[in-house]
Amino acid sequence: MLSGGQIVVEVMKKEGVQKAFCVPGESYLGVIDALYKHPEIELISTRHEGGASFMAEAYAKASGKVGVCMATRGPGATNLSIGLHTAMQDSTPLVALIGQVERPFKGKEAFQEVEFSEYFSHLCKWAVEIESVERIPEILHRAFYTARSGRPGPVVVSLPHDMLEDTMEYAEGTVYDYEAPEANEEIVKRVLEKLYEAKQPIVIAGGGVIASKSSKELARFAELMNVPVATAFRRFDAFPNDHVNYAGWLGFGSDKKLLNYIKNADVVLSIGNRFSQVTTQDYTLIGDQAEIIQVDIDQSMIGKAYPAKLGVISDAKRFLQKCLDLIKPVEDEKREKIVKDCHEAYLLSSTPPKLTVNASYAEMNAVVAELLGETMENTIITSDAGNFFGWISKYFRFTNGNRYIGPTSGAMGYGLPGAIGAKVACPDKRVISFSGDGGFMMTMQELETAVRNNIPVIAIVVNNNMYGTIRAHQEKHFPQRVVATGLTNPNFADMAKLFGCHGEQVRTNEDFLPAFRRAVDSGKPALIEVITDPKLLSASDAMQKTQTAQ
Repeated sequence: MLSGGQIVVEVMKKEGVQKAFCVPGESYLGVIDALYKHPEIELISTRHEGGASFMAEAYAKASGKVGVCMATRGPGATNLSIGLHTAMQDSTPLVALIGQVERPFKGKEAFQEVEFSEYFSHLCKWAVEIESVERIPEILHRAFYTARSGRPGPVVVSLPHDMLEDTMEYAEGTVYDYEAPEANEEIVKRVLEKLYEAKQPIVIAGGGVIASKSSKELARFAELMNVPVATAFRRFDAFPNDHVNYAGWLGFGSDKKLLNYIKNADVVLSIGNRFSQVTTQDYTLIGDQAEIIQVDIDQSMIGKAYPAKLGVISDAKRFLQKCLDLIKPVEDEKREKIVKDCHEAYLLSSTPPKLTVNASYAEMNAVVAELLGETMENTIITSDAGNFFGWISKYFRFTNGNRYIGPTSGAMGYGLPGAIGAKVACPDKRVISFSGDGGFMMTMQELETAVRNNIPVIAIVVNNNMYGTIRAHQEKHFPQRVVATGLTNPNFADMAKLFGCHGEQVRTNEDFLPAFRRAVDSGKPALIEVITDPKLLSASDAMQKTQTAQ
C-alpha cells in the first residue's frame, strides 16, 4: 500500500527522472516526503518558483530529457508559469507538478485556490488535475509522454493535497513509447527536386534540428545540395557557425545581406522551425515568389505562419537521413558562389571591431572577442533577454560543440537559473550566463542555490544601469522623454561575495580576460560585473560609433 505522494515518486523513477527543481510547499509535502527515501532523484530547492521552472527548462534542453519542476498551489503555481510559457514557445519537454487545495474545498475560493486546468490551458500542451489516487500512474505517465512526444512542450499536473495522502495497492504503470514520424520516400524526392531546380534556395534550421541532434546530417545535406543555411532566432547551434555553408542567424539585428537574400529566395526549406515573429522579422522575411517547404514533427505547425507549398510531417533527423540516402550532389558554379558569398557576408558581419570607443568603460565587443578565445570546446552559453544580447548573437560563433540555451520567449531573468539547470545536466561542461542588470536582479537570489549545491556557473552581468532594450525603443519612438527605464544597482561583485561566490567588477577591456580566468580557476559559482557605456544601447550603436571614430 502506497500513498499518492509515494506513487508520484514511483512514476518519476520509472520515467527516468534524476533531477527535479522546486520551492517546497505544504500542499505537496506528500511528494517531497516520498523523495526522502529515494536519493537517486535529486531534489534541488530554489529561491523562487520562476527560477525553478527556468532551471527545469534549461535542464531539459541540455540533457534531452523531460525537465521536472514542482510548486505549491496559488502563488507558487503562478510564479512557476514564466518558465512554462518559455517551455511552450521553445518546444521544451517539461512536467510541472503542482499542489492543489483539498478536493472538498474546491470551488469555495479556498486558501490559494486557482483552477489550474483553465489557468494553464493556453500556456501548456496539457493541464490536468488528478482526482483520485488510483489514476496517478495512468495520468502521470501520459503527462510525461505528452511532454516529450510530437512537438515537445510543458504539461501541468495538479495534485490535490488530500489525494496525495490517500493510499492504494500500487501496480506499476506503463512508460509510453513514442515513434517519431518519418517522411515517405516519394515526398522526400519531391523536396529534393524542388531544391535541384532552385535558383536562390535557403535552408532555415530551427529547434527541431537541435532536439533531434541532426546538425551533422544537416551539414552534410547542405554540402551535397550546395545550399546556404541560416539558423532561426536563438537557435545558433542548430548548424556549426564555422561551416562554409553557414549564412548566419535570424532575429533582432540580423545581417541585412542575409535578410535581402532570403526575401528574394525562390525556395525556402524550413526544418524544425516554427517561423516565429522574431525569426521572420515581423512576418516580412519571405517574399510572395518563394515556395516554402516546411518540415515539422507537428502537423499543426504546417502553414501556421506562412502558407506552405509542401508540408512534410517528420522528425528532422529522419527527414535528413532519408534525404542523404536519395540525394544527388549538386555541382553548379552559381550555387557554389551563392554559398561562398553568404558565408563571407556572415564572417564579415560577425567579426567584432577592435577599436576602443570609450576607454572609461568595458565594451561588449571586446568582452565577446576575449570570451571566444577562452571557450574552445563544450561550452554552454545561456542568456536573458536584453540589448546586451545583441553582442552575443552578432559576434559569438557557436562551433566546437559549443551550445546556446536561451528563451525564444524573450523572458528576462532566465540567464542565471538557466545556467544552473544546464550545469546540473552537463557537469563536465563550462556554463556561462549573460544577463543585463535589469534581468539579473529578477533571479539573482539563485546565486544562493548555486552556492548551496556547489554548481560552479559563471554569471556575466552587463551593467548599464537601465532597462536597455526598453530605453532603446523609448529613444526611438519618444526621443528625450525618458520615463521608468533608469535603474540604480548595487555593486554586483560585492553582492556575489556575500552569497559565497567569487565576484569581480570589470571597467576596462583589459580587465575582463584576467577576471574571467580567475573566475574559472576559483572552482566556485562566480559573477563578473561588466560596467558598460549607457550611451551604447546596442551592438549597432557601438559599430556606428566605431566607424565614426575611424
